[in-house]
Amino acid sequence: MASTKFGDNGVAIERLEVSAYTVPTDSPESDGTYVWDKTTIVIVEAYGGGKCGLGYSYADTATANLIKTMLARVVEGRDAMNVSGSWAAMVESIRNLGRPGIASMAISAVDSALWDLKARLLDLPLVSLLGAVRDAAPIYGSGGFTSYSREQLQGQLGAWVAAGIPRVKMKIGRQPDADPLRVAQAREAIGPDTELFVDANGAYSRKEALALAEIFASQYGVTWFEEPVSSDDLEGLHLLRDRAPAGMDIAAGEYGYDLWYFRRMLEANAVDVLQADATRCGGITGFLNAAILCEARSLELSSHCGPALHIHACCAVQNFRHMEYFHDHVRIEHLFFDGVPEPVDGALHPDLTRPGMGLEFKRSDAEKYAV
Repeated sequence: MASTKFGDNGVAIERLEVSAYTVPTDSPESDGTYVWDKTTIVIVEAYGGGKCGLGYSYADTATANLIKTMLARVVEGRDAMNVSGSWAAMVESIRNLGRPGIASMAISAVDSALWDLKARLLDLPLVSLLGAVRDAAPIYGSGGFTSYSREQLQGQLGAWVAAGIPRVKMKIGRQPDADPLRVAQAREAIGPDTELFVDANGAYSRKEALALAEIFASQYGVTWFEEPVSSDDLEGLHLLRDRAPAGMDIAAGEYGYDLWYFRRMLEANAVDVLQADATRCGGITGFLNAAILCEARSLELSSHCGPALHIHACCAVQNFRHMEYFHDHVRIEHLFFDGVPEPVDGALHPDLTRPGMGLEFKRSDAEKYAV
């Protein structure tokens, strides 16, 4: 289809192409409340003006179906320069489906592809289009699954430290009584100077979380306690934030799909640092909106998972803390995309020599995982 002109600055979004792929994990994985052995990635390619923008979400295949049957019709023919207009139209179109969950993950994948397309049409790296406030985004290595043996746990965390990453995160909560020992093993592997984070994925009761927070902080120097209780328990998170040891931040927000979720969490004074995930919360547009909400409350934002997709947006956020360098997603992004940056001195640098997010889809390599 020939592109439709919108004045001198824009071209039409000609079409969206959607595909889904399921990748087995490299070993059994679990956290405090969930067990998994595979991850599905939904990839969107947005075409217009002779360019192709790339976006994705880690989501069920139903997400791909929703994009194909509904969202593609919503955005095709719209101005590729007006990403905000397409985002608003998509949000309006899913009113009767409900905003959280699959619908928001579908919008997220399309929105990221449209931002990538716009940057490519302008021949700019996405961070330059958004407006860079830093050259690189600090990361923390994330994994340490509850299914790991001591050797796997220590080997993974120790390797990140050896690679120059000065902060790491492990999963806890599967066996609360054994968690202090596992945290001690992690500290042994990473030495005294590396920051150690823990993530319970909402597995603990309030009293369990309070007792363990004191042990983790005083004995093992843990500085980040993520979802000590369910992220739906805003009163419980507020309690932990008030009573956690000095120097320990309480974090949550990865399950936020819209601005109202983040607003409720912040109004409850539930976190020291908010987490947002651009593959869930409405793409690059939703992520930047969450950052503004945090800035209005003098709080910092940390990105959840999907590091290759977040790097440009994180370098454009004023009140930014760090990115999650999540084992599963790092592995998948290297399998599926050329241009995935490697950590340098504990940070990811956007490639300013490549337009958009700097990623190119390795279609032939991905094909064997196609759903």
